[in-house]
Amino acid sequence: MPYDDEEEEQNKKLKKKVATALKNMQIEQERKEIMKQLLEVPAYDRLMNIRIANHELYAQVTGIIISLAQSNRIQGKLGEKQLMSLINRITFKKETTIHFEHK
Repeated sequence: MPYDDEEEEQNKKLKKKVATALKNMQIEQERKEIMKQLLEVPAYDRLMNIRIANHELYAQVTGIIISLAQSNRIQGKLGEKQLMSLINRITFKKETTIHFEHK
């Protein structure tokens, strides 16, 4: 019956999606644990707020913090001011100015 093949194919796709979602959740949980170890409590709380508001920025910041830790460039735990400094460097955009020249 054609329905059996279609159902089997849908089940395979669903299982693949579930497996991917579980893997992503596991990676996210590992990231959170690493951040708890590398950040002071106020900095960690701020990072979790950023995670809710802007997931792309959160991923960027955690990636940078993890790479800094792996290269031994972090001494102790990062504070909130250090975290904000890092975020400001990531998100800094030179403000464009418009000059009008009258003839």
